[in-house]
Amino acid sequence: MVRSTMGSHVGVSALLVPALFLAGSIGLGAQEPEPIEAGVAPPPGPYAPGVNAVHYDVEVGLGYGVLWFEGITEVRVAVSRPSPELPLDFTGLTIHDVLVDGRPTASRHEEGILTVPLAGYGTGDTVSVRIHYEGVPDDGLIIRENVHGEPSAFVDNWPNRTRFWLPSIDHPADKATVRYTVHAPDVWKVIANGHLAEGPVPTPADAIGPEGDRNTWHWEVGVPISPYNMVIGAADLEVTTIGLAACGNAPASRRDDGCVEVTSWVYPQDVQAAEPSFRRAAEMVDYFTDLIGPFPFEKLANVQSATRFGGMENASAIFYSEQGLSSGRNMEGTVSHEIAHQWFGDAVTEASWHHLWLSEGFATYFGDQFFEVADGVEAFRERMEDSRQSVIRSEVSNRPIIDVNEQNLFALLNSNNYPKGGWVLHMLRGLIGDEAFFQGIRDYYATHLHTAVLTEDFQAVMEQASNRDLDTFFEQWLYEPGFPTFDLEWRFIPDPPGTEGYTELVIRQVQPDAWPAFRVRMDVELMVDGVPVREEIEVSGRASTIRLRTMTNRPTSVVLDPDGWVLKGDPEVDPGQR
Repeated sequence: MVRSTMGSHVGVSALLVPALFLAGSIGLGAQEPEPIEAGVAPPPGPYAPGVNAVHYDVEVGLGYGVLWFEGITEVRVAVSRPSPELPLDFTGLTIHDVLVDGRPTASRHEEGILTVPLAGYGTGDTVSVRIHYEGVPDDGLIIRENVHGEPSAFVDNWPNRTRFWLPSIDHPADKATVRYTVHAPDVWKVIANGHLAEGPVPTPADAIGPEGDRNTWHWEVGVPISPYNMVIGAADLEVTTIGLAACGNAPASRRDDGCVEVTSWVYPQDVQAAEPSFRRAAEMVDYFTDLIGPFPFEKLANVQSATRFGGMENASAIFYSEQGLSSGRNMEGTVSHEIAHQWFGDAVTEASWHHLWLSEGFATYFGDQFFEVADGVEAFRERMEDSRQSVIRSEVSNRPIIDVNEQNLFALLNSNNYPKGGWVLHMLRGLIGDEAFFQGIRDYYATHLHTAVLTEDFQAVMEQASNRDLDTFFEQWLYEPGFPTFDLEWRFIPDPPGTEGYTELVIRQVQPDAWPAFRVRMDVELMVDGVPVREEIEVSGRASTIRLRTMTNRPTSVVLDPDGWVLKGDPEVDPGQR
């Protein structure tokens, strides 16, 4: 995901959308419950103990210029303990009925949780729970006029806003396959995750949703995805094929040639304005496939939409800011970031929101990597420097990347999880070398494909790939705040005069006392007689004194980390002899 590009970051208070509803028993005519707050971190521990959603069958009925919709969701659940309760996150809509394996059941709907008893079911059982509902969604499914004043409907789930339109175990670790049946106005096109199984076909007269001339679309997702990735979109859209990619290296593809089709879905008025943003999207898919591993989904659609973010990485159906594309601004950097998310965030997903850097840091770094190959190393270095500046100027640098005390999930969309997370990967690459780093990345992806992970899972793979203990590295960069700022003094010491001498470095870490003293390995470059001489050094503690044997003559300059492998602040004075 890329944060909003329009300068409007929605705070928690704005997410308390007015809606009427009454908690309690469910039946025809039940009122909508009180609104709940989106973006609140769940408590530690198992999210839905004893149950696991394995498949969602989602039917949605939409109308043209109509703000309400109707839905039927059937959740297939695997049971892992006797007679559990199924807690489905769901809010803001009227529930007509709840069926368990086709039988009506008494359920509770309180504080955004629809609790369905599964009495009589036990370990190893699978049960289907069907919920029929309708109403005007408070959030999640955004039904409104688009940037051109025309009706549209788009899902925007992140982080845990799926509950506003789809009853689900709304947590990133609970992945499932999905089938969508969408009844929508016949002047619209419908996009969703996965493979188009059928459609558009005329909608049956008795289908759910508002009356009107409609078509029906069936989309299927054959690999498990997290609820925040489950989306549909419907509007007047023009579809353009950008190219075929990952041919022979896309196991989820339903095409006879084994490729994935890369497309754009854009409002007709904005096709020309959006073209520069998407023109290299198929190249990006091929690049990441070659670098990381097989493309994980059935296709890749790039969709202009109502997302509040600059881009949202929904698996195989990325949604982009309608305003950003309509303005004609080139969003290629966002496109590369969101495509990188298909591997990291979508296929390999953070099991805890507080480990979001496994998604956003990875997409930031690998999204930038594309431009190193496509546009040259200087383009990549410029992006890394922009990221460094974002970190050292950030107001959240006094907090760690993995910030378990932050309860507002929207607040995690910060410089720690994006550019600092990307820099952690860059520094790890510099520490262990390209060969071990990229092999570790490929092993991590292959090992944890279509699962949810924590940072310790990533660390374990990288330790194996590099044959190194990385505890100190991960602890200081991910679980501690800040970054080092180095103050360098140096002097040349002839030993004895007229013979080979030493250059003595005194390196102080002058970052705030509340931040740790970092242990860092880096190069130092000395310019001696016009020739660069490099040495690898390690600093730790608040001050390090290091002697380097040099040539007879005094160096003319000494530079720490000349190739920029270490995230560091700018010193108050320029390094040099004092």
